[in-house]
Amino acid sequence: VVNHRRESACQQIANYIKLRQGIENLQVLGDDGKTLCSKVDLGFNFYAQANVQDTSKIFISVGFGFYLELTLDEALKFIDKKVDHLTQINQKLTIEASKVKANIKVVLEKLAQLQILNNDRPRQVTHW
Repeated sequence: VVNHRRESACQQIANYIKLRQGIENLQVLGDDGKTLCSKVDLGFNFYAQANVQDTSKIFISVGFGFYLELTLDEALKFIDKKVDHLTQINQKLTIEASKVKANIKVVLEKLAQLQILNNDRPRQVTHW
């Protein structure tokens, strides 16, 4: 469970970094507020043509199905804060995963010791 949450945080960080790069590319083009034609990956390498009427603002998902309409500069600030927050979560989850692994290792060692002790005991023979 911890590793799954950690992988999810890493994936979100990667998605936000990719979004940041896309926004920076839009800013470099200098077409603030103009239309943009692009191909959008719908998944499994299926593409559709997309026409964006106004590139000065974008919608960013903030969670729970809510989206914010932000300017490109506001979006970059939001992304930086979100990536910092997700990085902190990822670090905490990494520590938690290490603790879980250490606890599993201790339990396995104790079980091995119990098994050795059990094998060393003389066995009682039951006669039927």
